[in-house]
Amino acid sequence: MAATDEERASTESTQGKLERMQALRDEARHAGSAKAVERQRSQGKLLARERAERLCDPGSFVELDRYVRHRESNFGMMERRPWGDAVVTGYGEIFGRKVFVFSQDFTVFGGSLSEVFAEKICKVMDMAVKYGCPVIGINDSGGARIQEGVVSLAGYSEIFWRNVQASGVVPQISLVMGPCAGGAVYSPAITDFVLMVEGSSYMFITGPDVVKTVTGEEMTFEELGGAATHASRSGVAHFISPDDDACLEDARYLLSFLPQNNLDAPPYAEPADPRDREDVELDTFIPDSPNKPYDMKAVIERVVDDGQFLEVHERFAENVVCGFARLGGHSVGVVGNQPRSLAGVLDIDSAVKAGRFVRTCDAFNIPLVTFIDVPGFLPGTAQEWGGIIRHGAKLLYAYAEATVPKLAVITRKAYGGAYAVMSSKHIRADFNFAWPTAEVAVMGPEGAVNIVFRKELEVADDADARRAERIADYRERFANPYTAAERGYVDEVIEPRRTRPMLIDALETSLTKREPRPRRKHGNIPL
Repeated sequence: MAATDEERASTESTQGKLERMQALRDEARHAGSAKAVERQRSQGKLLARERAERLCDPGSFVELDRYVRHRESNFGMMERRPWGDAVVTGYGEIFGRKVFVFSQDFTVFGGSLSEVFAEKICKVMDMAVKYGCPVIGINDSGGARIQEGVVSLAGYSEIFWRNVQASGVVPQISLVMGPCAGGAVYSPAITDFVLMVEGSSYMFITGPDVVKTVTGEEMTFEELGGAATHASRSGVAHFISPDDDACLEDARYLLSFLPQNNLDAPPYAEPADPRDREDVELDTFIPDSPNKPYDMKAVIERVVDDGQFLEVHERFAENVVCGFARLGGHSVGVVGNQPRSLAGVLDIDSAVKAGRFVRTCDAFNIPLVTFIDVPGFLPGTAQEWGGIIRHGAKLLYAYAEATVPKLAVITRKAYGGAYAVMSSKHIRADFNFAWPTAEVAVMGPEGAVNIVFRKELEVADDADARRAERIADYRERFANPYTAAERGYVDEVIEPRRTRPMLIDALETSLTKREPRPRRKHGNIPL
C-alpha cells in the first residue's frame, strides 16, 4: 500500500532530524579551527577527544554535554560559540572498570576555562563521587578565560572544592599534557597522582617573563616548570612519559593497582608467579661491608609478583623508593630505603614523598610493605633549618595513622628515630620480619662507641685498639636482629630467600584487619 503524503512528510522530517543531529555531532567533534588543530598535531599532541577515547577501552567512551556552549553574554565572543566549549567530558571503562574523564581542548579558545567549561568538569566530578568511580583529568589549557572575568575564577574554585571533597573517596589522577599555569595548577596538585609529558607539558604559578621581572632570573618554560623539573626537583610530577600515548598508557597501568573508591578493595589479579617461590640469591644479596650500597629496588623486584614494580616519584628523593606491586595477586604499596642514594637516610624530601604515598595507600585500602635499611636522619644545618623535625614527623604520622595491613622487613640497618618511623612495631605495624643481616640499634657501632666511651678513649694509650674492641663488642651485642626479637619488636628472623612466601602469608592473614579509630573530626598532621 502506497504511503500517504502525511506519512511521507513525517518520514522525511524524522530523517532530517537524524541528519541534523549527525551534522551537529560532526561540528562538535571538530570545534577547533583547522589552524589550531594543525598546531596541536605539529607539536606531537593528540586532540582532546582522541585522548579521552584512547585512555578508555576501545569503543567504551561515552561523551556527555556535547552541545553545551558558552553564555551569549561573554564579552566580545558573540560571533563564535562552538559546541562543547573547550572541554570534552564523559565516562568510559579502563580494563572493564568505569571511570569519569574530562579532557581540555587547547584548539578551542586555547583551552581556556569558562563558566560552562567548569560546569562540565564539576558535573563529571560529582558523578564520579556519586557512583564511586575514579576521575581522570587531562589538562591542556591556557588558563582562565579573560572575557568572563571573575566568573572564570569562580569556576576554578568550584573545581578545587570538588577536588577536596573527592580526596580519599575516589582516586583522582591528573594528566598534564600541555600548559598548566597560574591557579590552574592547584587542581592537579590536590589530586592523588600527576603525570606529565616530556617536552610538551609544563606547570608553574608564574611564567618565565614574570620571574625575570621580579627576581631577574632567566629561564625557559621547560627549566621553570617542565616535566623533568617537576619529576626530579619539585616532586610535583609522580610520573613522566615521553609522549601522549605513553602517558595515557601509564595512567591505565597505574589505575590497575587502585580500587574504584575508598569502600572497595584494590583489584586482585591471579598471579602466574608461584606464591611459595624462594630466591636463593637474596641470601647473599646484602654486602659483607655494612657501608657498601646495594639496590633496594632489586630486592623488591625479587620479592613481588613477576618482578613488576611501578615506581612512583622515581626521580625525586631517590633515597627512598615508593611504588605499587602485587604480592600473591594482591595490590600493595611498597616503601623502601635506598642505600644507593645518600646511604638510604631520611631527609626532608624523602619523608614528605614517603609520607604522602603511605597516606594515599591508606586512603584506598592498599596494604603497605616496607623494606628497611635506614641509618638515621640526614644531619646538617640545611636539614635542621629546613624543618626536618616537622617534615620527618609527617612520615611518622602517616605510618601511625594508617590502618591498612602494615608489613615490614628489616634488611640491614634500622637505627635511632628512623627505626621507629619506618613502620616499626611500636607504631602498630602488623608483621615485622628481619633478615640475619639486620642491625637494630640506637645508632651505628662507631658512633655509639665514640659517645659512650669518649672519656676512656681520650686517656687510653691504646685508644685505637680499645676502640676496635668496643666496636666489635657493641656490634655483637646490639647490631643484630635478635635483641629486638627477644622483646617481640621483630616477629621472626627469616632467611632472605623466604621473604616472598612469608610476606604473602602475613598479608593474607592481615587482610581482615579491623582497626578502631578515636572519634574526632580529623587529626592535625604537621604540615
